[in-house]
Amino acid sequence: MENCNSGFKNTQSKRIISTPTIAAKNAFFYIQEAGIIKKEDFKATHRKNLDSFLLVAVASGSGELTFGNETFYLKSGDCFFIDCRIPHNYISSDSDPWELLWVHFNGATSRQYYEYFVSQFKNVFSPSSFDKIVASILEIINVNEQNNPNTELLTSGLIVKALTLSLSVDQSEATTDSALKQKLATVNSYIEENFCQDLSLEQIASDFYISKFYLTREYKKIYGKTIFQHIITCRINYGKKLLRFSEKSVEEIAHLCGFNDQSYFARQFKKSENVTCFAYRKMWRE
Repeated sequence: MENCNSGFKNTQSKRIISTPTIAAKNAFFYIQEAGIIKKEDFKATHRKNLDSFLLVAVASGSGELTFGNETFYLKSGDCFFIDCRIPHNYISSDSDPWELLWVHFNGATSRQYYEYFVSQFKNVFSPSSFDKIVASILEIINVNEQNNPNTELLTSGLIVKALTLSLSVDQSEATTDSALKQKLATVNSYIEENFCQDLSLEQIASDFYISKFYLTREYKKIYGKTIFQHIITCRINYGKKLLRFSEKSVEEIAHLCGFNDQSYFARQFKKSENVTCFAYRKMWRE
């Protein structure tokens, strides 16, 4: 790790550059660079093909991000989260220079976090938890400045914390009224109570007097998965319980979980758990 402040006019600007150990690369989230940049020190940034993920918080001022084919205008309280392999550039406003906190990171399940994020939100977002995200980035910087034996482990946890705060952005608050949210909560409870039955999207939409297309879109917006995925998850969870705590055959369990076809249950179970039903039962009983 190296603390690189040379060339900065403002003594509060700082940049931490870090090289992870092999252990960190194999097991943790790790930082490549993190820092704070004050308005006097900001220069336009242009990059592509960089194997890194970048989370930035705009502490003050305003500026512009071009990412791929989209341009976003950012102000204080905004954040952006991008895959740096994709061409991008960001630049401060001349009239209202910005101050940024940032962390370049990689490792562990970084790509999966990123892909899930962009499936739910835009690369630019305005989180209600902005202050907590800023605090997490500051903690990352402070921990790496101290550079003790637990630095990489602590850094990994702090990156997860910052990502969790970012993923917790509830953009549905502004677009989904409380009545709809209550109805979707009722739908969710209905699925959890009746997943063993022959459920279909058409039947659920009809029972709850809602368009199946609207139901599909709004349910995924709030719960982060489709109704079909939730039904399958409930069935697999029940199947796991029966495999562990009953002597029933896989065929019996499949039907009790709501699968009409044992082989389909077996495929879905293997897809979910990466082991067969028989291997799962054996593994948890030995």
